[in-house]
Amino acid sequence: MLKRSQPSIAVIADAHFHDLEGDFDFPGMTIDGQRMMVRSWAETRQSTRVFNESVRALSVALDEVRNRGIRHVVLLGDYTDDGQRQTTSSLRRILDRHTSQHGTAFYVLPGNHDIFGPTGRHHTKEFLDQDGAGVWVTSDPASAAAGAIVTPRMYCEGYPTGLGPMAAYGYFRKPEYLHWETPFGLSDDIESRRYEVASPDGSNRYALMDASYLVEPEPGIWLLMIDANVFEPRDGTFINGEDAAFVDSTAAGWNAMLRLKPFIVSWITDVCARAKALGKTVLAFSHYPALDPFDGATGAERVLFGETNVARRTPRDAVTDALLGAGLSVHFSGHLHVEGVTRRGRAERQLTNVAVPSLVAYPPAFKVIQPATGGIVVDTIELSVTAVDPRLSQAYRRETARLREADDVAFSAGNYGAFLRAHKLALVHHRYFPKEWPQDVVSRVSDATLADVCMELLGATAAAPALHALAKSSGMTAEQVAACGMIDVIADWYCLRQAGFLALPAISQERLRLYRALSDQFGREPEEGWNGSAASFLSIFLGAFAAFLDRAETGARQIEIILQPEAKEVV
Repeated sequence: MLKRSQPSIAVIADAHFHDLEGDFDFPGMTIDGQRMMVRSWAETRQSTRVFNESVRALSVALDEVRNRGIRHVVLLGDYTDDGQRQTTSSLRRILDRHTSQHGTAFYVLPGNHDIFGPTGRHHTKEFLDQDGAGVWVTSDPASAAAGAIVTPRMYCEGYPTGLGPMAAYGYFRKPEYLHWETPFGLSDDIESRRYEVASPDGSNRYALMDASYLVEPEPGIWLLMIDANVFEPRDGTFINGEDAAFVDSTAAGWNAMLRLKPFIVSWITDVCARAKALGKTVLAFSHYPALDPFDGATGAERVLFGETNVARRTPRDAVTDALLGAGLSVHFSGHLHVEGVTRRGRAERQLTNVAVPSLVAYPPAFKVIQPATGGIVVDTIELSVTAVDPRLSQAYRRETARLREADDVAFSAGNYGAFLRAHKLALVHHRYFPKEWPQDVVSRVSDATLADVCMELLGATAAAPALHALAKSSGMTAEQVAACGMIDVIADWYCLRQAGFLALPAISQERLRLYRALSDQFGREPEEGWNGSAASFLSIFLGAFAAFLDRAETGARQIEIILQPEAKEVV
């Protein structure tokens, strides 16, 4: 057991703060006397994050930080909804208030949603008016959206302008820091923090700013804050700095860092060597995962769905080798809204990546780091029991009534965790099925039961014995197993994938045993390949339950990580 020593550090990833009460030059919707800028449910149910709920989630998280007496908070990128000027300014006022009233010190990093390239980019979002009708609000005067409201408040700034609102939170030197530097030296001058980048054919070249920094907030603790946003110029002819001139940073991450920001790895090597000599503890942070946060449990996705967002964003082995070679021991990441701890080792070195969940996706949680003698203790703080804002349910119901749709089960959720689980079910219907799943498979499973799936996989004769075997393994009756809706099974599949051990309390023991039995009885390894049939697809899909369950069952709410060389991690 590690002996805790220095002050704790909270790590909040992917807050995606949306300014629910901001001014976007649009009247919005008034509920219970409060004017609100409500994003539509139609957009929310297609997004891997929720929007309007971010205000309360961030408030509750910061209150939890204050109640625990934590003074230092890392915001691990995507701290804003999409970097809108209005939103970023409002977030700054929230952080300013916590700093002045509670003495909280924030250290921020940019995510792919906070800043874009050298000049920024336009955004267009759907808001609800008083009657629940969707209205497009955009920063782009050339937007083709019918009846759109145009406002510069929706614009997302680029580097370095986008850093301005958050300048007081780590990006630039402050007198109270015991030490502060960048990969380029001790100066915080913007021009001294630029690096050269070119398109593959060399025709387009830019000197872009890197916002990485190293800060010592408490004696002996070095926070290595790595700006892993990578903007690679495209081949072709573009207006200088325009959005289209760059490959989006979303899927680039550490894989692109090795090519386009190799100076960062050199800097990490130098920092780790100095820290060892000076007796400092290095805690590294970037928005993007440095190791596969799913720890290899998503192999079925590449086979079934091709290059999904998860597949494109998975770091390659070269990243592991580079960071182990640099001497890095622990790294905290966000971006994929996933709970997970991944470890890789080479020779006598080990690197641990702690994936921090988002505040606005299932499961809602953040981490607390407690430095200790010889290592750190990492705790997981859940927000599932947070109350939902009843005004938002009213807003969504106005929208669905206008569209003549049935209310989503999410609108009646008893708490925030239940709301996000219901949102995951909505994602299956409105994002995963239409965008990733083969449509012939969707047509077979969207309204199917497990009895139907057994028929699909085994035929009529063998289906009944299979259902009885599943019932025996799970502790359910054969009738209960047969009646299980496949859509609920699929939603739990995605919840287990993202939440790991945090998903277990929300799924009954009978269901968990059923999923293990489904994997054992019907599952196939993804390496066997999908032959194009629905039966083959379902076998590989169900087989993935085993990897998800193994990962969940070995997870822990608290872990200890030994940071001394040659030491092993203790869970």
